[in-house]
Amino acid sequence: CGRMNQNERCGWLIRGLLEEQGLENQIDMPTDLLSRKQLLRALMNVRPPKPVDSKWLEIQDAYYQEELRNSAIIDAAALPEIIPGISLWRGDITKIKVDAIVNAANNALLGCFIPHHGCIDNAVHSYAGIQLCLACHEFMEKQDVPEPIGQAVLTPGFNLPAKWVLHTVGPQVHGVLTPQHCKQLEACYRSCLQKAQSCQFYTLVFCCIATGEYHFPSLAAAQIAVSTVQKFIAENEMPKKVIFNVFQQRDEQIYQTLLNKQNKF
Repeated sequence: CGRMNQNERCGWLIRGLLEEQGLENQIDMPTDLLSRKQLLRALMNVRPPKPVDSKWLEIQDAYYQEELRNSAIIDAAALPEIIPGISLWRGDITKIKVDAIVNAANNALLGCFIPHHGCIDNAVHSYAGIQLCLACHEFMEKQDVPEPIGQAVLTPGFNLPAKWVLHTVGPQVHGVLTPQHCKQLEACYRSCLQKAQSCQFYTLVFCCIATGEYHFPSLAAAQIAVSTVQKFIAENEMPKKVIFNVFQQRDEQIYQTLLNKQNKF
């Protein structure tokens, strides 16, 4: 696989998935790399968790590692701190080098099965590789019940620049935000922090848990995130550095305002 270029690797992976699903005569292979990348991601998004050929995994890993080499990777440890122990970064959470990132998962923990969906769960699973779905599936098979709200499940990061992924299920807000929703979201942050502490993670990156598809109001969520993290790192040795990762400008402004206010005290 080392002799293949990215276009060839991508095509090889697509053919394997099409054959696996019996679609090789129904979907034409694109010729350009961008279209192949889009088709590969879509096929991986909808693939159910089941065993896969070791050769396919070898090619997949080579493909993703080459993608990382050609990407601008941010080092979490080098990000400036707004207040002691806390940084803010706007960008793609799948492109940050860190001990662990937090993934806002659903209660099946298997990723988002909607091709190219814009949620963080889809992005994390898409760039980690299918080993992540298989690892989550193995955990869920043993647990045998849907993942509860407010806990944290640890898996390797596989092909992500993050070494580990902490999966947490946030509360879904339908209509009015309640005190119970707030307690559940606080539990998400605290569970991830506790897991990071027990694993001695130096750096931890949080996404905006539950603010997307689960409709938790962004400002209220950020207030809970900042207060929970600030209290925890003041009372514990690890993690040494927590990064709030945002993708939208409005969320960046919310966190910037909250952290700057804390910086004045």
